Amino acid sequence: MSDIVKDSLPAIPETAFGDSGAETGTADSRAEIGTAHKQKTRIQITNEAKILEAALEVFSKDGFRGATLDRIATAAEMSKPNLLYYFSSKEDIHIALLTKLLDLWLAPLRNLRADGDPREELSLYIQHKLQMSRQLPRESRLFANEVLRGAQHIGPLLKENLYDLVNEKAAIIQSWIDAGKLAPCDPRHVIFAIWATTQHYADFDVQIRSVLRRDDDDQSHYADAEQFLTTLFMGQLVKD
Repeated sequence: MSDIVKDSLPAIPETAFGDSGAETGTADSRAEIGTAHKQKTRIQITNEAKILEAALEVFSKDGFRGATLDRIATAAEMSKPNLLYYFSSKEDIHIALLTKLLDLWLAPLRNLRADGDPREELSLYIQHKLQMSRQLPRESRLFANEVLRGAQHIGPLLKENLYDLVNEKAAIIQSWIDAGKLAPCDPRHVIFAIWATTQHYADFDVQIRSVLRRDDDDQSHYADAEQFLTTLFMGQLVKD
């Protein structure tokens, strides 16, 4: 992959929530969030961010059923009554967390460009997804747990927003197939395969580290993963 393509990777935040209350997402969603935030004080914005960050930690470790409001409040370093001032229930926190993170999680797919070279576009997508698995493993586990539970809280978003996005990007991949640049296949399964192989490194991190004998702070296997997955997909999918 060229240095230009590598340099085009957007920075991934260490957390989706900060003291400023800044959000990621589309221009329209950011505008709506910005309008909503004008009606809140800075301390309210900060406390909501603290709660969501604490909830991300608890939900990603214990799942929705195992998490409790008491544990989230403790992780956020605030009292349970104070937490309930901002969110009325554990379910409300979970839905807010998933909704705010969905745009961030789908950003790499949105960046797939129809006018780009298929090899570079797909290589960049694989690289970006691995980068997210490496830097945002809790977010990956949060979504995995939600989907395994039947997507009870974000089902409508998956059926509408995700459905539309996947079909839009599948049409781009299909155009590359029609142009003879990619091997014939169902383009949606290309997307599914990249999801599965890249997010595996976050969702099954303990298993991978056990097999590779890697310490918790050793992330060197991500470089090997990127090289292998790029070879795997490019070797069979992209036509020279």
